[in-house]
Amino acid sequence: MENSTAKSNNAKKRRAMRVRKHVRGTAEKPRMCVVKTNKHIQVQIINDDEGKTIAALTTYSKGFHNTEFGKKNKLAAKALGLKIAEEAKKLGIEKVVFDRGPFNYHGILAELADAAREAGLSF
Repeated sequence: MENSTAKSNNAKKRRAMRVRKHVRGTAEKPRMCVVKTNKHIQVQIINDDEGKTIAALTTYSKGFHNTEFGKKNKLAAKALGLKIAEEAKKLGIEKVVFDRGPFNYHGILAELADAAREAGLSF
């Protein structure tokens, strides 16, 4: 018999795989993966052909830690979106594929995506 934690973890894995089976990052159009935890937000730009992370940024990284952007909230998500788009532009990346994983495109994820679009990334 499965307990409720195991059920929710399995449901989360199923949702993530349902999204990710259609999303694939290439060298020209890498995958922008967003992960939310209870306290932080993580964003990575990944080339799935080579299996390498091109750029990564989190709310606990050096520029955000011990500031108002060091927590999981909409303000921090907007700052992360702007900064990851800046990093991508430096690396010559204009287009990405957005990977929301098991999370709904709502609230913090929508704020991050809108900020990245504002800064020039297209997806």
